[in-house]
Amino acid sequence: MFAGFVPSGGVASVRTSARSVNDRVSGARVAVRRNGASTTVRMTAAVPSTNAKSLVGATVAPNPEFEKFAKPPPFTMEEVRKAIPQECWRKDATKSTMYLLRDLVTIAVLAAIAVKAANPLVWALYTLAQGTLFWALFVVGHDCGHGSYSNSSLLNEIVGHLTHASILVPFHGWRISHRTHHANHANVDKDESWYPYSKKDYDEMSLSRRMFRFELPVALFGYPVYLFKNTPNKTGSHWLPGSRLFKPSEAGMVVRSTLSCIAMLGLLAAVGAKIGLAMLAKLYMGPLVVFWAWLAAVTYLHHTDESVPSYRNEEWNYFRGALSTVDRDFGPLIDSVHHHIGWHVVHHTFPQIPHYNLVKATEAVKPVLGEYYREPERSGFMPWHLVRSLGDSFKKCRWVDNEGDVVFYKH
Repeated sequence: MFAGFVPSGGVASVRTSARSVNDRVSGARVAVRRNGASTTVRMTAAVPSTNAKSLVGATVAPNPEFEKFAKPPPFTMEEVRKAIPQECWRKDATKSTMYLLRDLVTIAVLAAIAVKAANPLVWALYTLAQGTLFWALFVVGHDCGHGSYSNSSLLNEIVGHLTHASILVPFHGWRISHRTHHANHANVDKDESWYPYSKKDYDEMSLSRRMFRFELPVALFGYPVYLFKNTPNKTGSHWLPGSRLFKPSEAGMVVRSTLSCIAMLGLLAAVGAKIGLAMLAKLYMGPLVVFWAWLAAVTYLHHTDESVPSYRNEEWNYFRGALSTVDRDFGPLIDSVHHHIGWHVVHHTFPQIPHYNLVKATEAVKPVLGEYYREPERSGFMPWHLVRSLGDSFKKCRWVDNEGDVVFYKH
């Protein structure tokens, strides 16, 4: 979809047809197709690029609106940093804990209401609402993993374990893998989460793997598999200290987090023995499944879009990777409940900013980012528009070209 087709004249014809983009791309190898096979062709521009860095191996996007995202930004990460008000960087442990207490109290109230209800509709609403609150707990633990909950590493670790173990997520196992994701986002070869597959890898995927990765609604419920096996083509357990995801020096932390989840399973077993497995399933397992769906949907929407380029080799750097994330407006209710995680560009660029300052920081950097900022579609009270966005993205964002250093999703 994003590659041109090589006419019968071969490479010479491609060079001729590429003249229209020579004033935009300097010295770029463009991913093209010939007889169904991917190849790359080096284009030599008559006019030098005005960018700070040439687009080596760039894929020319068919939509002119996307091409601007393939070019190195004309501003630096430091310029973006300086635009953020100083107060946005301050971590307030008391404020963070008040948000956590809000979540915990809401969870307790919802459970108390549900236990006394015999109406199936009430239980259905409870499952959706409580699953959303479980997702909020995950986001609190996520902030602990980034150190943005407080300035105390001990407090961050304690709260991170309490929030994540309560929803059966190994805190350090997840945190270390997530750190790798942040450090390599939009790097085709090194990212660990929602990374793009090459056309070759996509074609070679088994039907079951393709279903769990690309087909709705199945793809929304694969998080437990991810924790045990990571993602297709990049295996590794988040539970085992010997996993390739971790350094030997991190083994102790991984073991602690795994044991915390085992302790949670023991607690659930004790509660189930007291209230019955059916009640436990309604109170806990149903919301847990909803949490899995929230996590998959939100993280996918933040990292996947037709307009988002991914990079290989020297074209990738941390800043360009962070700019390849997408802000999403979840509406006033959900945005508040899940701690403003929808404002993801600033978070990926500067993950140490606390969640309660992300909106203000985002507004501050917009003038610097200019056209490199993708203004999200605005939501009503509930983000129904994102259901459409999710479906479109899963359908259109399947793979990237086997070659080319700046590539866009295709299908």
